[in-house]
Amino acid sequence: MTKGGFKIGQHKVYLAKIGKLKIVWSRELSAAPSSVTVIKDSANRYFLSFVVEIQPEILPETDNSVGIDLGISTFATFSDGTKVDAPKPLKKRIKKLRKLSKSLSHKTKGSKRYEKARIRVAKFHGKLKDTRTDFLHKLSTKIIRENQTVVLEDLNVSGMVKKRCDPATTPARLRNAHQETVNYLEQFQI
Repeated sequence: MTKGGFKIGQHKVYLAKIGKLKIVWSRELSAAPSSVTVIKDSANRYFLSFVVEIQPEILPETDNSVGIDLGISTFATFSDGTKVDAPKPLKKRIKKLRKLSKSLSHKTKGSKRYEKARIRVAKFHGKLKDTRTDFLHKLSTKIIRENQTVVLEDLNVSGMVKKRCDPATTPARLRNAHQETVNYLEQFQI
């Protein structure tokens, strides 16, 4: 929706044709938004995405530089020898996933119970995704704030993973980590 289609309050947002919505802010808006988009994910969670024009933040210069090697056994190894392991939220909850998936498979497609079970599985996967993206955001922000120069390896992900690997370090997740860090570098003009 464009500017005339919404109004922002402290704890509520008014959207045209929808009405007032109670909201929980993840962070404050840095400027007045020009438009808003309503997003619904597969777990029936709703998000409001605001378009806000910002100026790139210029960080203070440091003399630090770091090289990062993304890998299979450890998520990342820095040039100073520091190793970072990826969170493995699925490893702790694999039994719950099996139980939810089995429950879903026993339901008749199209029924109300099937839809409830599908939403439970989607919420479970949403929590896993949120854990992983939170880890990537925090790690890439920390790297960028502490270092002036960041060197990332070029990834040949398909070559790295010839056999079965840990679900926490699948090729898609390594690509996401690489892309996330590159996006932050561009945002902070490093």
